[in-house]
Amino acid sequence: MSVIRVFIYGSLLPGHSNHHVVSDFIRHSVEGEIQGRLVDYGPYPAAIRDAEAASKTIRGMWIDVDRDGLASMDVLEGFIGIEESNDYDRVWAADLQDCSLAGWVYVWNESRGYPAIPDRYWPDYFARKTG
Repeated sequence: MSVIRVFIYGSLLPGHSNHHVVSDFIRHSVEGEIQGRLVDYGPYPAAIRDAEAASKTIRGMWIDVDRDGLASMDVLEGFIGIEESNDYDRVWAADLQDCSLAGWVYVWNESRGYPAIPDRYWPDYFARKTG
């Protein structure tokens, strides 16, 4: 089985609305942090990795999945391929605290006019937003 590492930061996290999409595929998980910023797209966030995000970080979780797990996330995130018109693009990122962690993350290339999230961890922000 081929192992693919993906950084998740929003609705795919345990306890959130889309965790069921990946839960059966997760073979290993560990907390992590990448460079980027979050915007509020309503029920879930989008990670942005632009010039403004250069000094910001996003907390989340690295998960190891197989090809079926990655395909399941591709469907959810509207990713149909590199250099295609995707909802979220899938790009390579490295963890800021542990250089041995690197993998895919789903991102937007701009905010699309959605408001910035002041927090670096979606669950903290979402709890306040919905609480």
